[in-house]
Amino acid sequence: MNTSRRNPHRSRLRTAAASAVAVALAATGLATLPSSASAAADGIVVQYRTSASGASADQSEPWLKVRNAGSTSVPLSGVKVRYYFKADSPSAAYRFACSWAVKGCANITGTFGTLANPTAIADRYLEIGFTAGAGSLAPGADTGDMQLRFHQTSWASLVQSDDYSFGPDRTAYGDWSKVTAHVNGATVWGEAPGGNGPTDPPDPTDPPTDGPRLFDDFDYSSHTDPKINANGWSVRSNSGGPGVPGATWAPENVTFASQSGNSVMNLETSTAGTGASTKHTEILTKSMKFKNGTYASRVKFSDTPRSGPDGDRIVQTFFTINDLKAPMADDYAEYDFEYLPNGGWGEPANILYTTSWETYRPDPWEAVNAHSEVRASYAGWHDLVVTIDSNQITYYVDGQHFGTHGAAYLPERPMSINFNQWLIDLEGQASTAPRAYDQQVDYVLHVKDQVLTPSQVNAMVEAYRSAGTSFEDTVPAG
Repeated sequence: MNTSRRNPHRSRLRTAAASAVAVALAATGLATLPSSASAAADGIVVQYRTSASGASADQSEPWLKVRNAGSTSVPLSGVKVRYYFKADSPSAAYRFACSWAVKGCANITGTFGTLANPTAIADRYLEIGFTAGAGSLAPGADTGDMQLRFHQTSWASLVQSDDYSFGPDRTAYGDWSKVTAHVNGATVWGEAPGGNGPTDPPDPTDPPTDGPRLFDDFDYSSHTDPKINANGWSVRSNSGGPGVPGATWAPENVTFASQSGNSVMNLETSTAGTGASTKHTEILTKSMKFKNGTYASRVKFSDTPRSGPDGDRIVQTFFTINDLKAPMADDYAEYDFEYLPNGGWGEPANILYTTSWETYRPDPWEAVNAHSEVRASYAGWHDLVVTIDSNQITYYVDGQHFGTHGAAYLPERPMSINFNQWLIDLEGQASTAPRAYDQQVDYVLHVKDQVLTPSQVNAMVEAYRSAGTSFEDTVPAG
């Protein structure tokens, strides 16, 4: 399979504002969180006001602030806030939008879910989350204004007067217990509608014991090891994009070694400043059989080359993808972790992207996607997890929430699992001196149709290693 990759920055420039402001989401169920608290147990307080106080309106406008009344700093990536409302009809679907926020709309997510126990004044909720780029709240600090809104996808008028969390007289910020806050899954503020009280969630470190899955510890001798093919992998050698025109994809630059008792795969990308001298690397599953569930890997990114001068616009990745059958085909899907240690696509320095693709057209370029990013160095080992359920795509880095993208970007068809390392172009470093970059991979895990926490992923990997299992694939084809 030729995993043709495009220049996502062009699409990001075009669609970042739209994806941050309006994400189409059908109101489908989410996993239940513990949902009531009598006080700000972890020091979190939610304040609310509305700028649309009518009994009905074109859109609901819950403006929120999250305040840390505690004594320790709280990472916002672990905080969720829920606003409860009554759907205008059983089939109604809604869009979330952020008009303005002190923390930046790009760092705020909005998804919709259904209540396990609907009431006369609430059967849905809008859940507000934060990317890692939102940072942390110091003691006494708050998020500042989050001017949020949502509306029916049809733009039909909606009724607010029967919404549990709606306060028509709340025209100035004040503490509001009809909105709940959750920190790392535990409810710490507010009261959920009746019948949706606390639950006893499963141990977040206890992994599921059954279900189809793929695990590979990459315990191979070389790129010619027959077990690679037998285990369903292909080391790419065919020509084509992405990246530098004229470059080749070099199977011999995919190597394996033991580090700290684990087998580690190394992808080397090298160049001497010309297309003909550039060698990219990629390994991918031969089968496109992976769809909803949990994807995880431990990957080592590098900021500098192993040898030679630095500065090349290199991309280091872990992603899933299927084939684009036609320009703007709506059954295309792709979910990326992409690290650019030297920038590129208009970025001047290190940046980590997570991107969820709905579709694209290569010429003239047009794309539909959503992305989250953090501009910082990610050199070193990192635990990367992406989960896909029937409502959203959620990305984690080192156990911390990194980004959530809505139902508009969910996959319609199964995908392959891929790792690659390649150069965007040769404009970052003009030297003709040889240089080589490394990306390393410790393991990969996919659990079909189950959403695991990062802690559950770690426990499952440790269980495989404790049992001496280096490979398992029980995911059915197709």
